[in-house]
Amino acid sequence: MLINCKGQLIDLSTPKVMGILNVTPNSFFDGGKYKNQNEIISQVEKMLLDGATFIDIGAYSSKPSAEFVSENEEIERIVPVIELILKHFPKALLSIDTFRTEVARVSIESGAAIINDIAAGELDDKMFDVIAKYNVPYIMMHMRGNPQTMQSLTEYDDIVKEMLFYFSEKVNKARSLGINDLILDPGFGFAKTTDQNYEVLQKMELFNVLELPVLAGVSRKSMIYKTLNNSAQEALNGTTVLNTIALTKGAKILRVHDVKEAVECVTLFEKMNF
Repeated sequence: MLINCKGQLIDLSTPKVMGILNVTPNSFFDGGKYKNQNEIISQVEKMLLDGATFIDIGAYSSKPSAEFVSENEEIERIVPVIELILKHFPKALLSIDTFRTEVARVSIESGAAIINDIAAGELDDKMFDVIAKYNVPYIMMHMRGNPQTMQSLTEYDDIVKEMLFYFSEKVNKARSLGINDLILDPGFGFAKTTDQNYEVLQKMELFNVLELPVLAGVSRKSMIYKTLNNSAQEALNGTTVLNTIALTKGAKILRVHDVKEAVECVTLFEKMNF
């Protein structure tokens, strides 16, 4: 199970860790934490040393009811960060968390390796064309609506069945355009209640029928801290538990705030499956 990142083949048969770098002022966990160049460089260096294969950069918070950010502002936030990171860590594989075609295009031309789209093209119908043109790996997440409306769109007859149909349609469209490297993200917390999140996690191995790598992004989310009656800041232990469960269900990428702990999860999981 290989993906091609800027000519480098990444083997996902061993799960990999994607470290989160939010350069937004209002992310639910680390918003505003990385405000200047030294803080960004220091955090990226730490994640790479801790074992991150990918760094996922977001400049538009997708938390429920997140405020609108213009396309120009998103580009102005993200491009200098891409350039800064690649100046100091030229071999870093950068994933860009965006649902906008122009942000994706500019980011790829600035050196990004992957596009991570929370809307799988639903919020910008030209996204697939850009991915096909630049032939970069594409993470397609399941969501309904947009960050401002998604929490009101949680009615499903059979959530996993409907998600499988959603992904099947997206995969078919991507394949028709010649897009090779696809990754599926169930979208924990996006247009899903807490109970639905746990149902999706419990049945996550069913997505393997699509024969594509699955990314699990549960890090410090409300499905953890609301269940444990604590906070995002106190949710690392819960994150580790759910990351481990995700690995047993077939996850090939863990998208996390805490890279060292996630890498340890993968190491111990692999030891059990040698």
